Amino acid sequence: MTKADIIDNVYEQVGFSRKESTEIVEAVFDAMKKALEDGEKIKISGFGNFIVHEKKARIGRNPKTGEEIEIAARRVLTFRPSQILKSGLNG
Repeated sequence: MTKADIIDNVYEQVGFSRKESTEIVEAVFDAMKKALEDGEKIKISGFGNFIVHEKKARIGRNPKTGEEIEIAARRVLTFRPSQILKSGLNG
């Protein structure tokens, strides 16, 4: 499913114009993106949680050469589905 598919679903189900549907979907994604960039957790009831984790710098190894390299500190995004979504997927 793409962003265009989501916009089409909002357009068909809610009855807003296509332009309004696009603006709504864009606004929701922008709000989510801003919250995640600020390190906030997003919890969508019945769907799941988006969580930003801070990973520390660490030493890794190139599997081909065995050379040690430093893996930089970074932030990663994880998604944990809710029990409702899990049970819906697994029938």
